[in-house]
Amino acid sequence: MSDAGAKMASVIDEARSERTARLLVARLEAVACVASQLPHAEAERLVELASVATMRAVALEMIHADRADAIWREAHVRHPNLPQVQIDLPARLAA
Repeated sequence: MSDAGAKMASVIDEARSERTARLLVARLEAVACVASQLPHAEAERLVELASVATMRAVALEMIHADRADAIWREAHVRHPNLPQVQIDLPARLAA
């Protein structure tokens, strides 16, 4: 791949990663807004689904694991009542 092609691919990857990060933030904000109105089990399920989506995005290299972890930490700081779930990334992906 030429230098120009590599730079273009890098820009596209960066844009995809940033878009994925924005979508994750928006999803967690939406879940946090409705979670307080739902029974705990239902709110926990929504958080679990968001965690699965996060793990898939990391596995597909759409977002870096450290960025995803930071987004989740920030969401729990903003919304302490947001149910906690463990996000397990395979060791080779978390590095």
